[in-house]
Order: sequence, then C-alpha cells, then structure tokens
Amino acid sequence: MFEQVDALLAEHADLQEQLADPALHSEPARAKKVNQRYAELSKIKAAHENWVQLGEDLSAAKELAREDESFADEVPALETELAAAQEKVRRLLIPRDPDDARDVILEIKGGEGGAESALFAADLLRMYSYYAESKGWKTEILESDESDLGGYKNVQVAIKANATDPSQGAWAHLKYEGGVHRVQRVPVTESQGRIHTSTTGVLVYPEVDEPEEVEINQNDLKIDVYRSSGPGGQSVNTTDSAVRITHLPSGIVVAMQNEKSQLQNREAAMRVLRARLLAKQQEEAEAEASAHRKSQIRTMDRSERIRTYNFPENRIADHRTGFKAYNLDQVMNGALGPVIDSCIHADEESRLAELGQES
Repeated sequence: MFEQVDALLAEHADLQEQLADPALHSEPARAKKVNQRYAELSKIKAAHENWVQLGEDLSAAKELAREDESFADEVPALETELAAAQEKVRRLLIPRDPDDARDVILEIKGGEGGAESALFAADLLRMYSYYAESKGWKTEILESDESDLGGYKNVQVAIKANATDPSQGAWAHLKYEGGVHRVQRVPVTESQGRIHTSTTGVLVYPEVDEPEEVEINQNDLKIDVYRSSGPGGQSVNTTDSAVRITHLPSGIVVAMQNEKSQLQNREAAMRVLRARLLAKQQEEAEAEASAHRKSQIRTMDRSERIRTYNFPENRIADHRTGFKAYNLDQVMNGALGPVIDSCIHADEESRLAELGQES
C-alpha cells in the first residue's frame, strides 16, 4: 500500500497550487471538491511525515545506543510509536467512499409494533438530532407524518455537516444507520408492565450537492398537487399546497406537505427524489460488485436488523460489529459516537483485509 504515497503527495502539491489560483474560487462546486480532497490528502501527508520522522529517530537511537547504553531505553518506546504511526498511515490509505463528505437525508419509518414503533421513531429522531448537534451539524425536518400519541409514522430529516474533511462528513458517519432498529421496552400503552419488542426502519441517502449530478427528465415526472392534512397553519386543508412526485422510470414516489407553499414542498420533494435516485444508482453499481460489498459492514439490505435498544437493561447492541454497552440512556441523548465508531472500524478492517487479498 505504501508505494502509492508518492503519487498522493504529488497530488497534494498539485491541489495546493490549484487552491492558490483565484480562478478556482469562481467555481464554488469545483472549489469545494478540491478543498475536500486537499483536506483528505493533508492528513495522509502529515501522518506519513510523522512516520518517516519516527523511523529516523529510531535509527538514530539505535545508533547512539551502541556507544551509550542509556539511549537504549528510548528504543522500545520509539518502536511502539513507529508501529502506531505506520498503522495510522495504513488506515488513511484505505480508499475512501467518494460520498463521505456529502450531507444526508435520513428517513425514519414506523415498523412492527404500531403506536410503540411510531414513538420509537420519534426517539430515534431525537437521538440523531442530538448527535448532529454535538458535532455542530444542522438538521432540517423535510416531511413528517405524526401518530396519535406524538410519535412518527414517517419522518424525513436533512442533516448537513458541510464538511471540508470527508472523514467528518455526515455520510461518513450516518451511512451505517440504514436498516431495522429493534427496541425492547414496556410501551406506554402497556397496562401490565410487559416488555414488548418493536421495530423501526431507518433509510439513509447521500444528498446530491448539485442538481446536475443526477439527470432527471421532466417528462419522466408525474406531479400531483392536493390539499395537506393533519396539524398545521391556516393553509392546511384549504389550499393545494401538498405535492406528490412520481418518477415513472424508477417508480420512486415522494410526497411533501410540511410547508405551506406548493413551491417549497416541490423543492423539498425534488431534493429527496434526487437523493433516492443517487442511492438507487449506487445500489445498482454495488450489486455489480457484490463480492466487494459483502465484506463490508454497511449493507444495502434495508430489512436487516442492525441494532437492538434494550431499555430495561439500559443496553445497546450492534449486531454487525458485536458492539455492546450499558449506557442506552446516554446514547438516546446523542452519545452515539462509540456505536458509529465501531462500524467505521469494522468497515476499515474489512477493507484492509480485502486489500491484503488483492496484493
């Protein structure tokens, strides 16, 4: 893997020159991509320089130890540091998901369990909102269908990190959240105090940066407008502000009624449609490379049970990575980092194993 470092360092130098050119910044979309790639390569450059320096320090310490035994005490610590530095470089050289810097659209849908499932959907929305807040990200509710008890039958939220460093992007962290989330607890509707098991589904889509990224023929769209329903302002049930867009070739249907303006609902629906179409394109590409994807932690199987939230035991368990902790109360308040980190680490291990097989 390390033979590719020279090429990456040369690319880093080239990007540095591009960033110094004022003409680049007249093209915001291209400037954003150059900045993201530069940030990614800067981490590799710094880690590689540290690894090289530690190697030189170790060689010097061994040389000096031949003349003065007191220098020999430094050798074991330097060897440990060098091994850690080499491992860091190795992990940074793992090919990164090109979508990692993207923002995401996250959809939470009630599943088995009726009212309890809808209530847990609201709990998950709060968990992701608190997690996003802890990372300085912004959230925006695009669409919601509330249940009678205050939960959500369905809710869609945009999460924006606006990351320069791809490793800090919303997709880099939240792409592992797609799947079935199982909750075990006593529902508020349970009079006998019995523990019930319910499920809630989570779908995650990378958001399209520029509309031009996903080509949509307007002739392929069937657009219906109708009156909104449910809680809202004066316009609810009085104007045709709700919008339903059907993409005929794919069969994808997106409906929005959260906003009072038909135009705003249409724009939100197009955002979600573009994200779903991008995800569909990626699923098709990944299906062609199924052997590659099978070795990784992120699955495109939306029916897979990925995690259990056991409230009586205050336990959270991720079934893909083996992660288990007894701080569910903290996780539900946004302390999701260690759970997601276990997914990132498992994915890296899988990618490293695959690279080892190829070499």
